[in-house]
Amino acid sequence: MPEMFCYQCQETLQNKGCTRRGGVCGKPAEVSNLQDLLIYLLKGISFWGTRGRGMGVVDAETDLFVAQALFATITNANFDSQRFVALIEKAITLRDALRGRAQGRCNELHSSNCTGSGPDWAGWHPVDYSLETLLAKAREVGVMADETLDPNIRSLRELVIYGLKGMAAYTDHAYVAGGQDETVLAFMQEALEVTTHARATLEDMLALVQKTGEFGLKSMRLLDSSNTARYGNPEPTQVNLGVRPGPGILVSGHDLVDLDELLQQTAGTGVNVYTHGEMLPTNAYPGLKKYPHLAGNYGNAWWQQAQEFEAFGGAILMTTNCITPVRDSYRGRIFTTGMAGYPGVPHIQDREPGQQKDFSAVIAAAKAGADPRELESGTIPIGFAHATVLSVADKVIEAVKSGAIKRFVVMGGCDGRQKERAYFTEVARNLPQDTVILTAGCAKYRYNKLNLGEIGGIPRVLDAGQCNDSYSLIVIASALAEAFGVGVNELPLSFDIAWYEQKAVIVLLALLSLGVKKIRLGPTLPAFLSPDVVNVLVSAYDLKPISAPVEDVELMMAGN
Repeated sequence: MPEMFCYQCQETLQNKGCTRRGGVCGKPAEVSNLQDLLIYLLKGISFWGTRGRGMGVVDAETDLFVAQALFATITNANFDSQRFVALIEKAITLRDALRGRAQGRCNELHSSNCTGSGPDWAGWHPVDYSLETLLAKAREVGVMADETLDPNIRSLRELVIYGLKGMAAYTDHAYVAGGQDETVLAFMQEALEVTTHARATLEDMLALVQKTGEFGLKSMRLLDSSNTARYGNPEPTQVNLGVRPGPGILVSGHDLVDLDELLQQTAGTGVNVYTHGEMLPTNAYPGLKKYPHLAGNYGNAWWQQAQEFEAFGGAILMTTNCITPVRDSYRGRIFTTGMAGYPGVPHIQDREPGQQKDFSAVIAAAKAGADPRELESGTIPIGFAHATVLSVADKVIEAVKSGAIKRFVVMGGCDGRQKERAYFTEVARNLPQDTVILTAGCAKYRYNKLNLGEIGGIPRVLDAGQCNDSYSLIVIASALAEAFGVGVNELPLSFDIAWYEQKAVIVLLALLSLGVKKIRLGPTLPAFLSPDVVNVLVSAYDLKPISAPVEDVELMMAGN
C-alpha cells in the first residue's frame, strides 16, 4: 500500500494522487491518513445522526462538530497530527453519546431501527489513542481501501465528500458570525450516510451530487446573510497596498469575526492590522473598515505567503485554511486559530461563550517584531458584491442594451502555484475592452492588479469578495437574467473558473445545481472525476476543460 493517498486538490501529484510521504501541499502522510480516519468516523456519527433525527433525537454540538471536523480536513487547513488525534477522540465520544440517545429512543418506540453497534464506522473503538493505533486503522479506511468498488461510484462519493468539505467551511464561518441553519448541518450527515450505501447506483449518486450543490448554495447564502447582518453590505472601496510606519499584524485566511476581535483588541495600541490573501475583501465591510488602524492589504494570493510573511516582519495570524509549510524565518511570529493548525505553531484557542478570543500573544509578537517592509504601493478597488452591483443595475442593463458591455466573464475560484495558471492572466489581458470580469476568490490575484480600465464608470474587474462570495455572482447573474427575461444560459455571460481545493468544488456544484452550462474549468479537471463521470458532466452541463487563452476568449465571445 502507498504511504498515503490523496487527490482532493488540483495540485495532486501528476493529476493522479499523492501517494508518498507527503502531499504536494506539504501535508505529511500521517496527517493525510488521520484525516481519512476522521472522515470515516464522521460517517459513523452520520449513521446514528440520521436515524436519531428521524425520531426527534438531535444534538446541536454534534451537528456543528461534523461541519468543523470536515473543515479541518480541507487542503492547507491543518497539518497538526495531534489536533487530529483530539478530533478523532471527540468524534468517537460524540458518536457514542448520540448512539446511546438514538437507541434509547428506539427502545421507547419499540423499534429495531437502531439496535446493535451498526457498521464498523458507527461502532469502532481503538484500544488506545496512540498515533500508531490510529494510523493502523487509518490505513484500512482510506479512499482506495475498497479495491472492488466501482470507480464511478468512488468518484461520485468523493465528489460529494469534497463538496461537503467546502460547504462545511462556509457553514462554520456562518455559525461563527451568528448565523444558523440546522437543515444544512442535517444534510451533511444525510450525504455522508449515503456515501456508505453499498447498493447506491450511479443515478442515486448523481442525484446526491445535485442535492449537494443545492445545499452548497444554501450554505453560501447563509454565510452572506450572516456576514452582512453583522458588518453591513460591502461598499466600493479603494484598498491601500502599501504600509504604514509602526508594528503590524498580518491576518490571512477567511474569518471576519477573528479580524473584528483583533481590531478591537489592537485599537489604541499603535499596532496596524493588514489583510492578506482572501482577507482582502474584508476591507469593504462598513463594520470593519471603520477601524482606522485597518491599514490595507499586504501581498497576494496564499501560495506566495512564504516570501511575503518573511518580508512582513510583524506577527501573522492564520484564521482558516491556506497555510503552507512554515519557514524558520517567521516561525516565531506566526499563529493559527479556528480549524487551522501547524505543528509547533502557537494556536489561539476558541472563544468561550460570550467572550472574545485572546489575541494578546499575537499583539505582543507584533510589538516585538520589525515594521513591515513595503512590497508595493497604490490602491486596488474592491467591494462589488451583489448589493452594490444591483444598486446600479439600471446602468449595467443600459450598458448591455447599448452595446457598451458585450459580455460578462465570471473568473472566480482559487489561485495556485502552477505556472499554467498564467492562463487566467492572459485571458484577462485578451478579453475585449467591452467585457466585464466578475470575480470572487483568490484567483483574482492573477489579474486584479492589471490596469484594465472601466466602461462608463463601471470597473472592468468587479471584485465580489472571497470564494464564498461566488454567491454574489449567482445573485447578480440571476437578477440580470430576470431583467432581460431569459435564463442564465441565455445571458451574454461566460464562466471561466480556476479551482484548487474543496471550497471551489462546492461552488462548482452549486452552479451545476442551477443548471449553468458551458463552464470552463482549469487548469486541470479534478483527478477524482473518473472518465465516465467527466463524460456525464460534459453531456449534462457541457463542462469544458480550459484551452489556450486566446482560443478560449474567442469561443467565449462567440457564446461557446
